[in-house]
Amino acid sequence: MSNTVLAVEGVPGYPIAPDEHACVEHLLQISALNEEQRQAIVESAIAMVEACRSQSHKAGTLDAFLQEFGLSNKEGIALMCLAEALLRVPDEQTADRLIAEKLSSGDWSSHKGRSESAFVNASVWGLMLTGSIVSLDKSMTKDTGDWMRRLGARLGEPVIRAAVLQAMKIMGGQFVLGRTIKEALRRTHKAFRNGGRFSFDMLGEGARTAEDAERYFQSYRDAIAAIVEKRSGLGAIESDSISVKISALHPRYEERQSARVMGELYPKLLSLAEFAKSGGIGLSIDAEESERLQLSMRLFARLANEPSLRGWNGLGFVLQAYQKRAVSVTHWLAGLAQQTGRRIPVRLVKGAYWDREIKHSQELGLSDYPVFTRKCHTDLSYQVCAESLLSYPELLYPQFATHNAHTVALVLACAKPAQAFEFQRLHGMGHLLYETLGAQRPEVPVRVYAPVGQHRDLLPYLVRRLLENGANSSFVNRFLDAQVPPADLVEDPVAITQMQSVYRHKKLPVPRALYASETYCWVNASGVDLQDASHYPEFEQAIERVRAHPITAIPTARVHAVHEDITSTPIVSPAEQTLEVGRVVEATIDDVDLAIARAVAAWPTWMQVSVDARSQALEAAAETLETQLFDWAALISLEAGRTLDDAVSEVREAVDFCRYYAQQGRRLFGQPLVLPGPTGETNRLVWQGRGAWVCISPWNFPLAIFIGQVAAALVAGNTVVAKPAEQTPLIAHKAVTLLHECGIPTEVLQLVPGNGAVVGKALVRDSRIAGVAFTGSTETAQGINRALAAKNGPIVPFIAETGGINCMIVDATALPEQVVDDVMVSAFQSAGQRCSALRVLYLQEDVADGIITMLRGALAEWRVGHPWRPESDMGPLIDEEAARQIRHHIEQLLQTETLLAKSPVTNIPHSGYYIEPHVFGISRLDQLKREVFGPVLHVISYKASEFEQVLQDINESGYGLTLGVHSRIDGFAQQVFAKTRVGNTYVNRNMVGAVVGVNPFGGQGLSGTGPKAGGPNYLQRFALERTYTDNVVAKGGNTDLFTMADD
Repeated sequence: MSNTVLAVEGVPGYPIAPDEHACVEHLLQISALNEEQRQAIVESAIAMVEACRSQSHKAGTLDAFLQEFGLSNKEGIALMCLAEALLRVPDEQTADRLIAEKLSSGDWSSHKGRSESAFVNASVWGLMLTGSIVSLDKSMTKDTGDWMRRLGARLGEPVIRAAVLQAMKIMGGQFVLGRTIKEALRRTHKAFRNGGRFSFDMLGEGARTAEDAERYFQSYRDAIAAIVEKRSGLGAIESDSISVKISALHPRYEERQSARVMGELYPKLLSLAEFAKSGGIGLSIDAEESERLQLSMRLFARLANEPSLRGWNGLGFVLQAYQKRAVSVTHWLAGLAQQTGRRIPVRLVKGAYWDREIKHSQELGLSDYPVFTRKCHTDLSYQVCAESLLSYPELLYPQFATHNAHTVALVLACAKPAQAFEFQRLHGMGHLLYETLGAQRPEVPVRVYAPVGQHRDLLPYLVRRLLENGANSSFVNRFLDAQVPPADLVEDPVAITQMQSVYRHKKLPVPRALYASETYCWVNASGVDLQDASHYPEFEQAIERVRAHPITAIPTARVHAVHEDITSTPIVSPAEQTLEVGRVVEATIDDVDLAIARAVAAWPTWMQVSVDARSQALEAAAETLETQLFDWAALISLEAGRTLDDAVSEVREAVDFCRYYAQQGRRLFGQPLVLPGPTGETNRLVWQGRGAWVCISPWNFPLAIFIGQVAAALVAGNTVVAKPAEQTPLIAHKAVTLLHECGIPTEVLQLVPGNGAVVGKALVRDSRIAGVAFTGSTETAQGINRALAAKNGPIVPFIAETGGINCMIVDATALPEQVVDDVMVSAFQSAGQRCSALRVLYLQEDVADGIITMLRGALAEWRVGHPWRPESDMGPLIDEEAARQIRHHIEQLLQTETLLAKSPVTNIPHSGYYIEPHVFGISRLDQLKREVFGPVLHVISYKASEFEQVLQDINESGYGLTLGVHSRIDGFAQQVFAKTRVGNTYVNRNMVGAVVGVNPFGGQGLSGTGPKAGGPNYLQRFALERTYTDNVVAKGGNTDLFTMADD
């Protein structure tokens, strides 16, 4: 491997998600180990595994626990769920339900006495006692409380609850070194005196509030002080150290808030580093999600260049080998060390967020994943990173965090004689492996990574360790399993990789191919990661292009008859009332009449166009939308006031609509459906378009819903007269122009911008119209329904998607941080101007105060501002009338209810329709008579015993669009779903952002008619069914019957 040190010019902009094939090929090329060396490493690792198995009775607690309870059995999953949630549940009723559900799902007696660990066997006996008294009842998930009552009748609820709670606490004590740093130091005193090294990790979630951040900062500072008091004097590398999770020091540790990070977080981080330096101990910057790597590198580089930290070799960096950028970062670190005259400790880990990284990339529609899709590729990356780190002995101090015998053997083989490095293991894991190593190589130091924290903070940590190491493929899970040959555990990653014909995991295609396995597959829309700062200049340039070339929206019938004397109206941005985005020529009654006449006349010809040709036009539009992503997003941001992430998501949704409906169109309209019948007769069913449709779309999704309605109608063989919202005609005009350019004839699709009371009313009252698709308010939908019913002529279909008083129900098992994250997005993203947005939050009273406090702190970090600025979380309301209605609602609630929280008003622009988010406490759902379409959240506290009444109140509201549930009790969520009349229910996630083909969207009752947009049944509503029956016998007999062979 080359030792060339890369020049450090700031932080290099490595691609976040490079192609996996290219990355793997590069790793294979640059690895310095030959086949003979690699085979020797495997043989050494086999010997190490065999030596460990010969004394398996000495295995550590967590090693034994994971061997017995991995993710390969339902008992392991049940324990994971219990450990994650139970200790934070304050009330007995909810705790009983959780215990009942999880323990009744396991066969605990199958584990009795199998483990050599006394702790594991004791755990099994306790869980078997509580888990097998009553056999699994299939109805338990419908009513876990009843199951617990029956179990309690046999043993007594308090006894079971106390036993399981104690079991969880004992389990936590095995995996966490101490509840406080002082307790942890006491427990490690003997090991320290014998030469042991420790890296302490203060457990906790990332900060959601400034108060969280301050508490974590003080916790780190207190920990440093305690470590210095007990363990100083050995040198920064040899001494104990502390790991700092940067997201714990600031609630907005993200690229889009980099100015705040550098101004508010960095001084705290520098203070901790200076304090650690003064005490002579080390401090490492922990690794987090991939989108934070660049920001972490910038912070680290700034620290390394600080004059106050000069000469200190304790500033460490944690590097994740599963990231495709990992090897490049090793060279960057070496360059930084050379530039700043220091030696940098680098802890090399596999990576702890793999499942999240995969899902996040799929959701964003990235070109590839930032992490490898195969375990062997991560192992290969770890190997090459290890080679790289060891090639810079004067600049880097490698710290290899591993519990894998092959990795240990690899490092020992690659290290030069007397080269300084260390291994690291988690407290409770790897004890036997490193005891074996110590007997062979006592000079090699091993540092214990030691979690410190209260049991409540332990839970997410413990679950992550189970996820990492509990899978069937994990070395740790199979390390001591005598049924697994040692050679199977320590395979050479180079050899395994070279055996593959395709490097990418077959079950993890690139995010664009996420839906490629479906029968009627479609391509996932491409997106961008807005935590990648390289995209910001592209958006700025797109904003300037849109501003420099204003659009004039005009009725399609008059596109070729534009004269200077035509009256047009300016369209101003809701973000800046002085900013004119374009102009609109509103349609007249004559324009409406002409548009309908042309659409009716064009329909017979358009219906005869093949569905494949119609679909190809939509797919061509989707391709163009993707290539022009930044320009479309810029227009949406300017005209509709949508933030950049909202705007990008909307373009992607429009792309998905085009592609999904194109494929669904081929499925439904491509071939007749052959029906059964008597011999001598054929029966076929075909679908065809109805005629000229009216599509009326809203301003809150001016591209996605507009193009979704239009695309569905067109691919079904209908012509369309489209009326956009009067606030956003420019986006609609550009969309219609695009569809025309992609092959949709102008007579088939026509735009009629204008006032709803004039243009909309004329459209829906016209007897020539074959159907209406509408998205908007419930009141407007009811008016359209009455107008359609009053017409003479055929009864036409009406597809309405309206609003809702959408609720989220949170019980005491929910993780508060996750609840607050999802509430912020659900209630306030898009300024609350989504029909799916959260309006009423039901909090179980036992946890309500804590969640409200956290929500108040999160709102204090929320930034309202110009929507095209990357740092803005929320933009303006759409117009003055919308703002007036929300202000009026807020003023009323201020007089009668309790204001629980609001975001700060600092730096909110004064030239737009901005209203900061508000949170009010109310007592009853029926206080809200209609949807409040803006950034106002209402909170209702409920008792666990009032659960059924909550569901009844939701049903009695009459609305049924979206519903959220946060609970770790599956039966609780299933009960909510079964007993409420709501279109879309979301469990343990946010309630907005339905994805086409994945979360078909639409409500019931006052929230809409169905069918669901973006679903498999949507196109049918735009079409007619026709059957064709042919009596073939009438033409001379049934030849098929006469020629039928004997069976």
